[in-house]
Amino acid sequence: MIRFENVTIAYAGAARPALRAVDLRIREGELCLVTGRTGIGKSTLLGAVNGLVPHFTGGHLAGRVTVAGVSTADAPPQELAHLVGVVGQDPLAGFVTDTVEEELAYGMEQLGLAPEVMRKRVEETLDLLGIAPLRDRALRTLSGGQQQRVAIGSVLTRQPRVLVLDEPTSALDPAAAEDVLAAITRLVHDLGTTVLVAEHRMERVLQYADRLVHLPGEGRVLAGEPAALVRETDVAPPVVRLGRLAGWNPLPLSVRDARRAAGPLRERLADRVPPPVPGTAGETVLSARDVVVGYGSVTAVRGVSLELAAGQVTALMGRNGSGKSSLLWALQGSGPRRSGSVDADGTDPGRVSSRRARTLVGLVPQSAADLLYLESVDAECAQADRESGAAPGTARSLLDDLAPGIPGGRHPRDLSEGQRLALVLAVQLAAAPRTVLLDEPTRGLDYPAKERFTALVRRLAREGRAVVVATHDVEFAARAADRILVMADGEVVADGPTADVVVSSPAFAPQVAKVLAPQRWLTVEQVADELAAVAGEVRA
Repeated sequence: MIRFENVTIAYAGAARPALRAVDLRIREGELCLVTGRTGIGKSTLLGAVNGLVPHFTGGHLAGRVTVAGVSTADAPPQELAHLVGVVGQDPLAGFVTDTVEEELAYGMEQLGLAPEVMRKRVEETLDLLGIAPLRDRALRTLSGGQQQRVAIGSVLTRQPRVLVLDEPTSALDPAAAEDVLAAITRLVHDLGTTVLVAEHRMERVLQYADRLVHLPGEGRVLAGEPAALVRETDVAPPVVRLGRLAGWNPLPLSVRDARRAAGPLRERLADRVPPPVPGTAGETVLSARDVVVGYGSVTAVRGVSLELAAGQVTALMGRNGSGKSSLLWALQGSGPRRSGSVDADGTDPGRVSSRRARTLVGLVPQSAADLLYLESVDAECAQADRESGAAPGTARSLLDDLAPGIPGGRHPRDLSEGQRLALVLAVQLAAAPRTVLLDEPTRGLDYPAKERFTALVRRLAREGRAVVVATHDVEFAARAADRILVMADGEVVADGPTADVVVSSPAFAPQVAKVLAPQRWLTVEQVADELAAVAGEVRA
């Protein structure tokens, strides 16, 4: 169905080609998972499938890419639309209509389908993705996860033979991600659709993949059976890393496979106790009482009360649309608040100027790049110093500490996801707030980048800040958070230490917790440290 023949893609000014001498064949009806570190070339590989690379991105393509026998060099992307459907990382950027139902129908209108066919496919897609209650909603009023499902649905209604998805579950809660992946799997099994998925959260997709395509760097592409290829990859989900640690063969790709092999490991750990959480809660730096947030007739936050302590990292979790982002904006002072109070070091951030509010509570939104509007990194840092009343060089010093080596003259839009996140965080920290709020910060970050970000979050807590991270990433929450808050329908339904909340939750438990349950291990690192301690005791 898809064939790359000696394909090399190079961009002007780049030190090396993004892809080099790639030979790859993907058969009809395969679900293919594309993996690799951030910036390694995954999006270039996906873009070459429908001709966006190089027709719209620029660069030079040598070799030949064909889809169902059609060369992407000869047919521009609009002529491949009936063959290839593409969903990008930012769903909102791809919307062209106002409401959910209109967006689902738009692509079919461009293909000239009959109205009765369009109506039937819209209804089927609404049910397939669980978005029927949203049919009349304005797209801009949806949560990030809801927008992601609509974007996938707008492509599915065209019934393409090839579906290309770039980070399709990055904005989805665990249950919604499972629903979307189940729908995609049905397309593969029942309709023979060929699916390419690039996803940093491999733990969600790997078990469904028929083939793994891994980009190790230097433009190379490796392809093979997932169980064989994942043994040597430089990125791997926790269940695979646990299998490597325990010496399991074959390596498990799913929690179910790992549990079948985990009996001896559970026995070795049976009398051991996981270490306590690393954080120590100090004084309360922010308290909220009976906060209510509404938009028109919709109540997003319903009387939430909470306290945030210095030195503590809190993960704010819950399904899409549960009110997490609305609560963060209300705590920061910029978002609407119908009633209730917020006290940050004796001041309500919503009652003071935005400049003063930034010194109390810093907020990094879901799309961190939305806060970047100048032409260079140094210009952003200098502007942050002026707006925060900080000494010149403060923001730049923070950035060098968070992500060393970023050239000052580089345009912020040319940075990687992790670098942009570090820049926005440096901009916010220049005002020295004691409370830091982060909304879905790990979207677009690979496993190594998330490890570095976890260390950064823990460091902010050690400096005496209260840190809140709204996230759907259960693996990140297990590594970084001391406390978990779970929201549902605008209310807090669970609040407690990380292990207490996630181990008992089938939705929010990390893979290691699921494999080793009922024991309370959360991460591969915990298990590795404990096994090393056991081995040391045996030798002694």
